[in-house]
Amino acid sequence: MKWQGLNELREKYLSFFESKNHTRLPSFSLIPQGDKSLLLINSGMAPLKKYFLGQAVPPNVRVTTCQKCIRTPDIERVGQTARHGTYFEMLGNFSFGDYFKKQAIEWAWEFFTKELEMPVDKLYVSVFENDDEAYDLWTKHMGVAPSHMKRLGREDNFWEHGSGPCGPCSEIYFDRGEEKGCGKPTCGVGCDCDRYVEVWNLVFSQFNSDGNGHYTEMEHKNIDTGMGLERLACIMQGVDNLFEVDTVQNIMKHVCKIANVAYHTDDKTDVALRVITDHIRSTTFMIGDGVMPSNAGRGYVLRRLLRRAARYGRLIGIEKPFLYEVCDTVIAENRVAYPELEEKKSYIRKIVQVEEETFAKTVDNGMAMLNQILDQIDQKEISGEDAFKLSDTYGFPIDLTMEIAAEQGVSVDREGFDALVKAQREKSQADHLAKAGSSWAGNSIRIAGEKTVFTGYEHLTETDAKIIAIYKKQDAVDVAVEGDTVVIVLDKTPFYAESGGQVGDCGTISTASCTATVSSTSKNEDGHYLHIATVEDGDLHVGDVVTAAVAEEVRRATMRNHTAAHLLQAALREVLGDHVHQAGQLVTPQSCRFDFSHFSAMTKEEIQKVEQLVNEKILAAIPVVTESLPIAEARKRGAMALFGEKYGDVVRVVSVSDFSVEFCGGTHVDNTAKLGLFRIVSENSVASGVRRIEAVTGTGVLRLLDAAQLEMQQAAQALKLGNVSELAERCTSVMAELKEKDRALESLNQKISDAQIEAAFNNVNEVKGVKVISAMLNGVNPQMLRKMGDRIKAMDEPYIAVLAGVQDGKGSLLCACSKAAIAHGAHAGQIVQRVAAYTGGKGGGKAEQAMAGVGQTYMIDEALMAAENIIRNLISEG
Repeated sequence: MKWQGLNELREKYLSFFESKNHTRLPSFSLIPQGDKSLLLINSGMAPLKKYFLGQAVPPNVRVTTCQKCIRTPDIERVGQTARHGTYFEMLGNFSFGDYFKKQAIEWAWEFFTKELEMPVDKLYVSVFENDDEAYDLWTKHMGVAPSHMKRLGREDNFWEHGSGPCGPCSEIYFDRGEEKGCGKPTCGVGCDCDRYVEVWNLVFSQFNSDGNGHYTEMEHKNIDTGMGLERLACIMQGVDNLFEVDTVQNIMKHVCKIANVAYHTDDKTDVALRVITDHIRSTTFMIGDGVMPSNAGRGYVLRRLLRRAARYGRLIGIEKPFLYEVCDTVIAENRVAYPELEEKKSYIRKIVQVEEETFAKTVDNGMAMLNQILDQIDQKEISGEDAFKLSDTYGFPIDLTMEIAAEQGVSVDREGFDALVKAQREKSQADHLAKAGSSWAGNSIRIAGEKTVFTGYEHLTETDAKIIAIYKKQDAVDVAVEGDTVVIVLDKTPFYAESGGQVGDCGTISTASCTATVSSTSKNEDGHYLHIATVEDGDLHVGDVVTAAVAEEVRRATMRNHTAAHLLQAALREVLGDHVHQAGQLVTPQSCRFDFSHFSAMTKEEIQKVEQLVNEKILAAIPVVTESLPIAEARKRGAMALFGEKYGDVVRVVSVSDFSVEFCGGTHVDNTAKLGLFRIVSENSVASGVRRIEAVTGTGVLRLLDAAQLEMQQAAQALKLGNVSELAERCTSVMAELKEKDRALESLNQKISDAQIEAAFNNVNEVKGVKVISAMLNGVNPQMLRKMGDRIKAMDEPYIAVLAGVQDGKGSLLCACSKAAIAHGAHAGQIVQRVAAYTGGKGGGKAEQAMAGVGQTYMIDEALMAAENIIRNLISEG
């Protein structure tokens, strides 16, 4: 058995099963597609469930994959041991009703003993205790010695997950030698020590379980095998754990170089190196598959891993952002199997770098707060309220709070924290539901038979078609009459169904005696197009031959905006950088809304450059070419794909010369000139690291210009100008006049406020040796109050001023204390907080000066009357 690299082993396995007539499928995205039961793909079988359950037809009854996986239930243990990791690759070969135990066992043994030349005397096999068939196949057919066989119970060797397909397992173990064992006489297969390592699990799905302990034999039996690639590499490379496997070790070496430390020299350093190495592998692949850092779902998993890695970097002396640099090594070590990582390199680096920089600010503020909490708590527990404040106000993750607290022997009231999070979430959901409407799109409808044939690429407007189903309120009906709103399903249609951000088409479905207006079009998972329509006159029947006609001008406007979205993405990447990727879009007849990854607001100059670049491509009248290509060829051409999207072997590619090349199933114009003009209407933020541009084309630009012209005319009329061309000059003149009047008004207000404050100084009371001024000042804004406060703070004598200002019906409170007053125990923040409470207002601040809002202005007098007593109590407390 010779040393082999991880990348070599992956290719050897997949090629071996290709030689056994298996179809090699690329790894599915880590983001589950059509499976809401999973946050992230966590096994090789997970993306293939639809084939095992008969929900979809596989490309072949024999399939082999190497699947990227993420598992995070034991994240706190990652680093603490050399066994645990969050990212791994799972090798698998699968049979969907084709071969069964005999071939699965034969090929597994052949791969290990012939392809990898593993010593037979080092291999051991376990089977389910009642599976005599598998036992005999291993011993009598393959010649495995009974002494190398072990029967194990249901807990170890029977795969079952609720109701559905299940069956016995057979596992292959590698004996790493007596020196790795525990020394017990009972040491053998199934022992918890490090000697016998389970490498490959063969699952024989032969039963159907009802979930209540009843099993029936399946007519079509399946094979599902799983073997961890990293674990196999450990065996072939003779190393103890995944962190010493070649590709993983190279990542760790990069971290060591940055930190100027070495592995296996210090336990705490080793923990940090393992955490960083594992987590940067996971995050690089997650971002590569389209996961963005956020505070919920898989985005939170990503953020948690990145922040945990960044913190451990600090523990070994790395103060600057560094993880984005290590991404380079992760990508380099995996580019052969996952070339898309190289394509998205700049994007991945940028996401990681921005998240690191953000966390650096968060961790400084959060750590200061956490240390303060740890210093003040009497018991060995951080309250749920404090943990929630750290998370909600400072962005400090609860997991990090718990981990740091545990290091100091302190627990966290997780139940209290979770209750506060739940309450916040329920309030948010209630607010959302209160604002949300409801609609019936009918996309839950399931129809037997062939999927709808889409003719809309070739036939823009009309197609003769046959009605194969009509649904009214989710129920199948035979006829739709005048006034009915129904879902109509046709055997073929020119209507584009909403997908990829492009809205569904509208138009009409008609016969000689009936017309139905289609308001929108969607499609279900089975590929049937669902036309949401209202019957205007006559009747429609299942089986009727109809004319399906798309609203031509509406579709053409949508096509212009969709092509514009492609040009916009290409222009953004040229102006801002390759980190720009589509994060969502909405293409309608009215506009193009494009969300993209970027980490700061675009400057006016950048927006102008993007807009100019798109318009240059429009005016150049470049043909827009649409082709169906093998996916490998499309990738060679540099076609951009959506993150996390699963594509077939043949893909549709839309190209505008070499400026824009994208995978796309939408509808487009055939020449950029047909866009007319392109105009960006707005650019803003929609989420952390995601910006949004809204733009218009064609007649949309004309409408925008008409609206702007009308506004200018109305403004000119309001300023009594005869010509719009005079508007800019007149606006400048008006602004200058207003500024002069503002200065005069401010000067007058200052004189008034000075007079009021002088009057207040004539009414000074003394409380325990401190002079107290309280006054209600009309026409005074918060800025003027602060200026008055500055005067009080500068006084040498002990002075406290509590001043209320009211302007335009809104009230503000200020308290200012001189240094001499503070020496007597005065604190402006505490005083103003208590005074404001009388009005129902809130506020606070520093000892020398603080402000508060006024709740009810009619309570100001009562609040000021209470100020003297509040000060008396506070000074006595001090």
